[in-house]
Amino acid sequence: MLPAHRYYYLHNFQRELDWVAARYDDMLDAAERDFLCRFGALPQGSQALLVRLLTRKGDVFRSDKLVYDEIGDITAAASPLLELGWLAANPDLSVEDLGRLYTKTELAPLADHKPGVRKDILLEALQPHAPRPHRDWWPHAQESVWQVRVGEVCERFRLLFFGNLRQQWDELVLTDLGIYQYESVPFSLESRAFQHRIDLADYLRLERWREQLDQSGPDPDLRQAVCAATSANPWLMARRAKLLMRFGQASERLRDWPQAGAAYAACHYRGARHRLMRVLEQQGQYAQAHALAMAAMAEPEDEGESQRVARMLPRLRRQLGLAAPPKVAEPALLQESLCLAAPASGTSVEGAVRDHYASLGATVHHVESSLINGLFGLLCWEAIFAPLPGAFFHPYQRGPADLSAPDFVARRARLFQTCLGYLDDGSYVGRIRQRYADRQGVQSPFVQWGLLTPSLLDQALDGVPAADLRRLFERLLADPGAYRSGLPDLICFWPGQGRYELVEVKGSDDRLQDNQTAWLHYCARHGIATRVCYVNWK
Repeated sequence: MLPAHRYYYLHNFQRELDWVAARYDDMLDAAERDFLCRFGALPQGSQALLVRLLTRKGDVFRSDKLVYDEIGDITAAASPLLELGWLAANPDLSVEDLGRLYTKTELAPLADHKPGVRKDILLEALQPHAPRPHRDWWPHAQESVWQVRVGEVCERFRLLFFGNLRQQWDELVLTDLGIYQYESVPFSLESRAFQHRIDLADYLRLERWREQLDQSGPDPDLRQAVCAATSANPWLMARRAKLLMRFGQASERLRDWPQAGAAYAACHYRGARHRLMRVLEQQGQYAQAHALAMAAMAEPEDEGESQRVARMLPRLRRQLGLAAPPKVAEPALLQESLCLAAPASGTSVEGAVRDHYASLGATVHHVESSLINGLFGLLCWEAIFAPLPGAFFHPYQRGPADLSAPDFVARRARLFQTCLGYLDDGSYVGRIRQRYADRQGVQSPFVQWGLLTPSLLDQALDGVPAADLRRLFERLLADPGAYRSGLPDLICFWPGQGRYELVEVKGSDDRLQDNQTAWLHYCARHGIATRVCYVNWK
């Protein structure tokens, strides 16, 4: 299914160019300005062909494989692009290009092999002769081969528009179809992803280094280059830290402990400190690992780090001959063991427990984290979608770009305080219902519309006290990026008893994950009814 307008992709591309031209006029270089000027003067068919090629994989294409009804004569559409140099005729083709453009039957004569030979063998035979221009491979070819030469310029436009290279143009198509809807957020120049030309260059440099790491593995020179990189843009420094984290993990997989440790020590990405402890432990540097672990326990970056370090400390103490401190007891978790009849094929263990509690008179929903996240997202909609600098770069964002940033909540503290205040005066019910109606289907990092049904919403607002919601939301606010997962699987409402319960379901061989344990202990400390249900089959 595609939008009714046959040039939908061209209109989306032009919309993106107009957006970039309006918001980044002060940052565009000569090549980008030239493209904007010349693209608008092209015939529509030529514009459409270029956009079609830009959204396909690779940068070389066979003319006889390009068939688009709305464009018609492909050769005529390509002619202005060839004159501008935006397409190049007869480009050099590598064996990778040959493998992508031609079948093994077409390649066999080039390698003096019979058609039945495997394609990889044919390409290996052609490797010593590559790269060569297309016409050198096929002097009498009927088709043309063209190479797109403006890919880098258009990639920069995509980066300026989205603020990343992860998102593709098809997201705009899904918006046109009404499959995706996004919150309307006002934009200012201060909300741009990039404020200076150097920011754009720094992003692309980090992206090249990431590709180099993925393709060639961790290299000491690459690590030193990344470590030396600096930027006045905090968002780009966070990307640098993430790349160093990735570098350290790649080094760990190769058991290159010194290089992994150097990468982790140079970055402040979440989780890097604990990985540095592990690397020090692997190298027998127990005293250094222990000192770092104690510092982490005194000021943990999050609850997950506390849990991981707590499991690690006993090993380090044994290696150093240190006595263990007295344990701090957590509230006991309510546990239940059930022996149920094996369910029908396709029924999950959560589904079996849901049916069991329903047979006892409860109204049960399989929600995991979707219910509490959804209620939080609806109540705090204004705070989450506040148009702060560095949060929203374009109209197609599911949520703020800084959701996982350490200062996400601090920057919106007053807004979140106002939202939680609605729990105290009772107005939260009406506000959540109104937001549920007004924003139905709009993308959100917290609301899963398909799971948050009207029936579930009604029962939750009637059955979960405001005080419990406040406690649950306060924990979400402690780290929205991390604490959106790990909540119990089921919620049980007991009609007539005025109570509810959150139930985590585990098979006989399953164990609680760290984030699940943390949520369960938090609920126990604050008097929120929870239990862990272990299931065996009859």
